[in-house]
Amino acid sequence: MNAATVIAVIAIAAILFFAARYLYKEKKKGNHCVGCPYAGSCTKHNNTGGCS
Repeated sequence: MNAATVIAVIAIAAILFFAARYLYKEKKKGNHCVGCPYAGSCTKHNNTGGCS
């Protein structure tokens, strides 16, 4: 493995780590629709239908 390959693998691993950490923190906050602009008032998880 050359230096460029090692750097690319480290960069991809870092991106995956930070994405997983973001999802974990949002789920821990109680945000069920991560990334949805209406996540705070989403009816999908309130048994009244889907987000619209």
